Amino acid sequence: MATPRPPAPADARTKRLTLLACVLASTIVMIDGSVVGVALPEIRDDLGGGLAGQQWVTNGYLLTLGSLLLVAGSIGDVLGARRVFLFGVVGFGVTSVLCAFAPTIEVLVVGRALQGASGAALTPAALAVIVSVFDADERNRAIGTWTAWSGIGAAIGPVLGGWLVDVASWHWVFLINVPLVVGTVVLVARVI
Repeated sequence: MATPRPPAPADARTKRLTLLACVLASTIVMIDGSVVGVALPEIRDDLGGGLAGQQWVTNGYLLTLGSLLLVAGSIGDVLGARRVFLFGVVGFGVTSVLCAFAPTIEVLVVGRALQGASGAALTPAALAVIVSVFDADERNRAIGTWTAWSGIGAAIGPVLGGWLVDVASWHWVFLINVPLVVGTVVLVARVI
């Protein structure tokens, strides 16, 4: 029986594009954690639900995201980081569309909870992908870049959300994810 060979080391272009895919995906997760807050009054006016509905739009996302991170990381270890990463990214895109077109506050809350679960799938998988692609001497810098851009995503979320609500509607705080998800899926298909 032949022993499996380790994968060939990635070239510089592959590493850059892999890091870009991981940054885009994780940034979407962080933006969505903060972008919705400024849209809550518009969501309440459109879908109702009062204060409790507003709280669950935010908490549904944060609860599933936070509670499923470790479980999703373990699933990524079993099924493969790339597969779980891609599943999380696509799931995040699908649930973003569900949230954007939610006809009721209850559907929006369920969509946000599913969005949080998708974010929990892709976040640890993104880190695992970075660890598998970058050599030990490059890994810390790549992880630092990934972490910094994710933090920037959280910081720009409220500004982006306010702008989208002003120029369009609350629906766009979810639809803005779709082009970023498509870009990430293309990168995953080509380089990871």
